[in-house]
Amino acid sequence: MGMGTDSNELGQFLKARRAGLSPGDVGLTTDGRHRRVPGLRREEVARLASISVQYYTRVEQGRLQASAPVLATLAKVLRLDDDQQTYLLELAGKDASRPRRPRTQHVRPQTRRLLDAIGAPAIILGRRMDILAWNPLAAALLTDFSQLPDKQRNYARLVFSDSDIRSRYENWETVAPDCVAFLRMEAARHPDDPRLSELVGDLSIKDPHFRTWWAARNVAVQTAGVKTISHPLVGRLTLDWETLACAADPDQQLVVWTAEPGTPSHQALDFLACWAAAGSASEPTAHPADEPAERTGPHPR
Repeated sequence: MGMGTDSNELGQFLKARRAGLSPGDVGLTTDGRHRRVPGLRREEVARLASISVQYYTRVEQGRLQASAPVLATLAKVLRLDDDQQTYLLELAGKDASRPRRPRTQHVRPQTRRLLDAIGAPAIILGRRMDILAWNPLAAALLTDFSQLPDKQRNYARLVFSDSDIRSRYENWETVAPDCVAFLRMEAARHPDDPRLSELVGDLSIKDPHFRTWWAARNVAVQTAGVKTISHPLVGRLTLDWETLACAADPDQQLVVWTAEPGTPSHQALDFLACWAAAGSASEPTAHPADEPAERTGPHPR
């Protein structure tokens, strides 16, 4: 099972979004008779968008490329949020800036130094949520990334397939579908990325939750949130996470976990930082995924 972007993904996305709306959601009245399928019908979407049913049907079936104004109208009709509108435009090819085949990513030395300077767990995520670099505290918090094979060094793959990582997230039911929504957006931006297709295929086969959430076609952009982690050394931590885009490569994201000062989680992070520093005081800088391992971070298992 691949990403679906080369098999009328735009039409499937429109279909999924209209299935999630009722006539009452968009101000339509019905005759009260039973509807065979949930959600809005094609003719109802077309009427609200002031286009013909034939036109909309051909767009949804992938037989006609809609103009940008029509897509904007459909986004309003289907009540798409900002992330979903971006996804729609990506699928329709209206973002001319996206690369057709993404090149290999490298973390700049300046960015690696920044990781070492941050007094909190931090990683650099690349395309498809690949873990490109990390600091010792991130390794202490989650896992020793340097001991993982390159293919396994991917955040979404770890969340779904690494039993230790999975068990650490008390709010896994929130973390995991968020990963799927992030990957959905990646699939629109980089539809020709074979490694992303392979990742989606592997996880779809191995995990029924991933398969269900992927089919739901929810999309999101990584921004910020809260994660609750059950750590074997320091116990339960409630951490805020924040994502910042790297200026030199917009496809790289700096993700940092922090705790509110004075809380037990903040104290636990301080303890973990001391433990990590004691275990890696003589070790070199963070390890980028595209080069030989440079750091053997602490391994709390």
